[in-house]
Amino acid sequence: MGEPAREPPAGFDDLPVDEQIEYVQFLWNRIAALPDRIPVPEWHQKVLDERLADLAANPDDGAAWEDVEKRLRSGIPKKA
Repeated sequence: MGEPAREPPAGFDDLPVDEQIEYVQFLWNRIAALPDRIPVPEWHQKVLDERLADLAANPDDGAAWEDVEKRLRSGIPKKA
């Protein structure tokens, strides 16, 4: 980590955007298949610890996932 970004593979920039997205998703799925090899930055762990502490201190704050999902989906236009 910390290395500058590399150039994409040859031909990547010539692909249509939807194929570029598929390629990146494929790469991410390969990485995510081995979660024990994904480093967790210290600041991520700190944020998680803070949020878990807040949840423990205020268990009734927030909303059920179903309610959040409904609110989110209500703002997404339907596909034609």
